[in-house]
Amino acid sequence: MRNLGTFLVFAALVAMAASTGARFMPGEWYAGLNKPSWTPPNWAFPVAWTILYVMIAIAGWLAWRTGGLSGAVVIWGIGLVFNALWSYLMFGRHDIFLALVDLCALWLAVVAFMIAAWPLDTRATYLFLPYLAWVTFAGVLNFAVWRMN
Repeated sequence: MRNLGTFLVFAALVAMAASTGARFMPGEWYAGLNKPSWTPPNWAFPVAWTILYVMIAIAGWLAWRTGGLSGAVVIWGIGLVFNALWSYLMFGRHDIFLALVDLCALWLAVVAFMIAAWPLDTRATYLFLPYLAWVTFAGVLNFAVWRMN
């Protein structure tokens, strides 16, 4: 039961970060921006993020379960802050460049977590592989949108 309670804490933290995506939506401003032809359809983003958020929660919980409040878990939390901040910067402030800077910091946090989690629980690192791929893609897309606007 203790493991379930701890997992629910990680799930709640991820849900709080995810809520910024619901609070700061793309809207008309984003729809009016120039975007590359390879931009995914709008429906793909919530689908991808839902799957990723579940994996992020599990990865953080696995690192916690093995290492407690380790460097990996601290990095996981820092990454979650960068994750939550992006929607505010991009859709709340309409600051495409600062959102890109945030994504670069998030990318570094994802890689740092993967490295720090590896000796604790390799499954946590593997769970972050799709996250790394998505954040990399999102960074390239964010860069392209910034350059086109």
